Amino acid sequence: MTHYSFMLIDSAPILDADPNHVFGLLQEYGYEGVELNLTPQLVDRLDLVERTVRGCGLSLPSFLTGAAYSPDCCLSSADVDARKHAVDRLVGHLDIAERFGAILVVGLLQGLHTDEPDATQANRRIVDCLRQVGDAAEKRGVDIVIEPINHLQVGFNNSVAEVRSLIEAIGSPALRPMVDTIHMNIEETSLTQPILDCGSELRHVHQCESNGGVLGKGHLDFTAVTSTLGQIGYEGFASVKVYRKASLEEAAQASMAYLQSLAV
Repeated sequence: MTHYSFMLIDSAPILDADPNHVFGLLQEYGYEGVELNLTPQLVDRLDLVERTVRGCGLSLPSFLTGAAYSPDCCLSSADVDARKHAVDRLVGHLDIAERFGAILVVGLLQGLHTDEPDATQANRRIVDCLRQVGDAAEKRGVDIVIEPINHLQVGFNNSVAEVRSLIEAIGSPALRPMVDTIHMNIEETSLTQPILDCGSELRHVHQCESNGGVLGKGHLDFTAVTSTLGQIGYEGFASVKVYRKASLEEAAQASMAYLQSLAV
């Protein structure tokens, strides 16, 4: 059975205002967890996050790491210091992941074509860097998932198959694949076959509509996605990602109502 969390890409305004209200609403709507972005503002307020999330009866199953990306903090960069910065940042984030029993989601930190135009060279560096992170993650019992992000946003490993090949090259059991429906809509010919290909190795899911709005208001076949997750026996979290066309409250409530309707 899939468990649902809600992604808050920018949590700073929520933490500055009334986090108990927002997190409480998520729990009321039926979410079991919340996915947060490891921005500097969030890292500085982890005690508040922990108190609020636990107090609302939610878990924090996953953290995004893309906020750390810059040309000076990039896994594929030709600059050895930039690569070291990215490795050190991810290894440092393992403390946070271990504290919350969460996974780390790695995508944008791989870099852009402007960081390294040669994909072969870029992937050599990404493999070397993530092997170092994987070694540290194994010792901490933390899982890291690689998110296949479409080619318009990230330079490398845009498809699920490419991510699976990358993970095989890294060779660490701490590294696992995930899927994101909006990126699959761009990169894949099927919303279900990549899930089947991952099988029991699938560690995380992002549920995002074709237009980035409330689930069920675009053209993606979430019935097929949900059915396929059940087919492989997926029991992890799927984070609902809505980044436009609705307020936070509307997005969270309407998307959960839609997902619940698929199970009827």
